[in-house]
Amino acid sequence: MRGPGKKRWNVQPRSPELPGLVRETGLSPLQVQLLINRGVRDPEAMDLFLRPRLSRLADPFRLKGMHEALSLIMTIIRKRGKTTVFGDYDADGLTSTALLVAFFRELGLPVSYYVPHRLEEGYGLNVSAIEKIAGDGTRLLITVDCGISNEREIRFAKERGLHVVVTDHHHLPASFQAICPVINPLQPGCGFAFKNLSGVGLAFFLAVALRSTLRKEGWFRERPEPDLKAYLDLVALGTVADRVPLVDQNRILVSRGVSVMECSRWPGMEAIKAVSDLSGVPLRAEDLAFRLAPQINAPGRMGDPEEGIKMLMAEDPQTASALALAVNSINHRRRGVEKQILAQIEASLQHKGGIGDRCILVLSGENWHPGVLGIVASRLVDRYCRPALVLNVDNGVAVGSGRSIEGFHLYRAMSHLGTLFKKFGGHARAAGFTLKAGNIRLLEAELERLARESLGGRDLLPVMHVDAEVRLDHLTPDLVGRLEALGPFGEANPEPVLLSRSLKVLHAEIVGERHLKLMVSRGGQTFEGIGFNLSHKKSLAAHKINAIFKPEMNCWKGYEKLQLKILDLESAV
Repeated sequence: MRGPGKKRWNVQPRSPELPGLVRETGLSPLQVQLLINRGVRDPEAMDLFLRPRLSRLADPFRLKGMHEALSLIMTIIRKRGKTTVFGDYDADGLTSTALLVAFFRELGLPVSYYVPHRLEEGYGLNVSAIEKIAGDGTRLLITVDCGISNEREIRFAKERGLHVVVTDHHHLPASFQAICPVINPLQPGCGFAFKNLSGVGLAFFLAVALRSTLRKEGWFRERPEPDLKAYLDLVALGTVADRVPLVDQNRILVSRGVSVMECSRWPGMEAIKAVSDLSGVPLRAEDLAFRLAPQINAPGRMGDPEEGIKMLMAEDPQTASALALAVNSINHRRRGVEKQILAQIEASLQHKGGIGDRCILVLSGENWHPGVLGIVASRLVDRYCRPALVLNVDNGVAVGSGRSIEGFHLYRAMSHLGTLFKKFGGHARAAGFTLKAGNIRLLEAELERLARESLGGRDLLPVMHVDAEVRLDHLTPDLVGRLEALGPFGEANPEPVLLSRSLKVLHAEIVGERHLKLMVSRGGQTFEGIGFNLSHKKSLAAHKINAIFKPEMNCWKGYEKLQLKILDLESAV
């Protein structure tokens, strides 16, 4: 593993717009600066950001393909035909599947689902699955979180007498043709302004539009109308898990969904919270991202997503609890497999003398579980601050996952090299692909060439983005509360990071071998700070320091105090 090195501090400058916006909004200067840093630059947009109400959700009928999809769905509903929801095996796909199936069941309609086995069937529609679906009496096939690249399979489904609706948020392939109703905001000419919905976000908007259509037809005169607010915890979980930007529509959905999740109507959600030690506690988006999403992802990553989807859709607490324990066990196994592959990669890199001057890492091996390759790639990106592709080679075929950094659009780069792949897909920061093993070295060379064209030396240094410089005596519990109002935090809306300079170190000690505990003071204010994995910087604490940190309220035995979560520090010169 590369030793800890210098991080590049990117401190946002104080905006010249600050004074005027503070007067117009009545917000604190720090709140306004943080919003400006996140691209929110006018009072109306700031109000929307700080008050993410469901009433501000966009009109689902502005999604291109929605009217055509609803027309087809309503035709099947009127004939009481069976619908099958075809999902993906990750958390976004599973929550999308659970949402639509539960919604159709609540409407009293015949519905089933199909989630492919990751290792045996791969991603997206496949002919074998379509044969099974067509043979069980299904009339309508709705894809969620997949389907946009499956033109051949959709044609086959239609030949088998199936009607098809595609809902997918992934990039459109160059050869894309809408041969069935397609709901994807990335389609040319789509009037839905927000382009970054998750798969489950699209499924939710489809449900909203379908409920509205059924209401106009009088469907609910003799039936109860589903409360779609109760589905928002599924939406929040899938959205956070898929790492789409937590702004605009996603911010509204996740903000409300996290609250709904604290007392979910779904036994499976309550059960997975219980095994994740999250029952009966206030939830944050980071709990979904780092504790719940890995659990939901684990069955699909390790091969068969059946336990995950069954758990989400369980109708009684006992069944849900048993499935949650099984999912938790699979997740423990997933972590062990991941650590094993990482250890092999680190040993190989050390044997070769490290990463050298490479701008990109392409690493392959045999018997590496395909389901964890993306997580391993993410770990390598975190350690080395370089794009990383990790591939498993089996029988002359390499299946891989890649993760990237800011400044290198992975999907675009792979599109330039499209002839090397059997198939590939993804977006700027993540991609999945398959190619002949004999093409790996050429792929590595060509990606290295493209990376060198777009990445400079500074791009390959870990970056600490700092929102603002503050004085210690300005830190108060009220300020921390104002910062929390910017949550939920996640992709494109990170937790606020602050900088204070020339802090006097009153005490420093190493705790737990790798962590640095400090007592710092300036301007009459003294705070405790903890720097996780910063024990190697203890020598700097003999001097005054500059520190970047996240302020947080720490509650211990009923006593609450403000402390600093220190992310990095340097000597104050």
